[in-house]
Amino acid sequence: MTELLIRGGTVYTPDGPRQADVHVTDGVITRVEPRLAANGKAVDATGMYVLPGAVDVHVHSRDPGFTEKEDFGTLTAAAAAGGVTTVVDMPNTVPAVDSAGVLESKAAMAHSKARVDFGLWGLLRSGTTPEQLEDMAAAGAVGFKAYLAYSFSLSRKQVLYSPGVEDPDLEAPADYGTLARLAPVVAQLGLPLAIHAEDPTVLAAFRRPLLTYDDLLESRPPDAEAVAVSAAAAVARESGVHLHIAHLSSALGLQAAEDAMQVGTSMSLETCPQFLLLTSQDFDRVGTAMKMLPPIRTAADRDALVDGLRRGVISIVSTDHAPHTDEEKSQDFERAPAGSPGVQTLYLSCLQLAKDLGDVWRAPRWASQAPAELVGLGEHKGAIAPGFDADIVIVDPRGKTSVQAEHMRSRQRHAALAGKEFDFEVKEVFLRGEPVTRGSRTRGRMVRPAMVAG
Repeated sequence: MTELLIRGGTVYTPDGPRQADVHVTDGVITRVEPRLAANGKAVDATGMYVLPGAVDVHVHSRDPGFTEKEDFGTLTAAAAAGGVTTVVDMPNTVPAVDSAGVLESKAAMAHSKARVDFGLWGLLRSGTTPEQLEDMAAAGAVGFKAYLAYSFSLSRKQVLYSPGVEDPDLEAPADYGTLARLAPVVAQLGLPLAIHAEDPTVLAAFRRPLLTYDDLLESRPPDAEAVAVSAAAAVARESGVHLHIAHLSSALGLQAAEDAMQVGTSMSLETCPQFLLLTSQDFDRVGTAMKMLPPIRTAADRDALVDGLRRGVISIVSTDHAPHTDEEKSQDFERAPAGSPGVQTLYLSCLQLAKDLGDVWRAPRWASQAPAELVGLGEHKGAIAPGFDADIVIVDPRGKTSVQAEHMRSRQRHAALAGKEFDFEVKEVFLRGEPVTRGSRTRGRMVRPAMVAG
């Protein structure tokens, strides 16, 4: 029996923060009480915050298919360094995760490299059948992702293409008809349906060469996000599926989502640190590391999203961690691919945002509790309480962290948040009671939803 005691810290519990010790036995939290006796290893957390490990439900490992950009090893090393103890990987790898066989193969590969726990989204595409969804759910998919704005390569030489490109190798995107056909199946399975919310017809109307950041903004107008949110929400209301809006980026998209939620749509909203901490005016400073889809928009959009987070309308902050190589990102704006790493700075970003809003204890709800509940892990992840996995992060609220390339663990080291300063420092990270460090042998494992209907 292995025991661990974390003593003297301010612990974030389901009932809020309190001074307590955390006792762990064989990787599971057993007691959260003041002045517990140590029977094994003891860690002094006096003056520190003791938080549940973050659950990032929106990462792109690039593995398999694009491991020169990232793989599960580098992804999860970056996650561990930032206090993210569970990552949930998106299905747009090569091959795409559109069947139980591919999901099981990817899970085995990921387990061989993972430093933290992981879950897998399944892909809902235009040709998906109900049987494929059922089989992926049985194999452990946490939910299904539909990319409304992109076509998929039938030959699987690549995964995503820009809308409006004519190519006989491309399968049509999952449209609203596809969602209407398959959403009832997802609802019956009891899993969430996540969407990349950009309407392809709107994007096609604004398509143009991307020579400057203004071109990017004009080519991805907020109308595309709002139209997609509204249409998908209509499908969700009819089918009863829980709709999850990934990487919400605009005030207009937020308003469309609020309108849908007010009439009873089961929906959760996710935004990302880059949309909460940056605006389009930062491009001159940050450069192509800031190029991503959907784009970082205006100060008015940022302020609306921060306010949505403050009001609890937006409940989840995840990263859309999507690295490339530094060489690729250093090309001119037109050729530089879209995406940036972010998993390593998720918790720090949330803590800083929560502090600036006047309540630092909102951060574990955004980064840990709510995302764990979304993907069916809320019975053993996302909280510091008896019976939960001992995924624990110790944070020094007196520390300082500057985002510098030399400290990043992802293959792309120059991130969109480069140069940001945070009033916190991650001191120690535990996965099921074991320290996660560069030299540790801790191995992550696949996590599955606690309840699957059917």
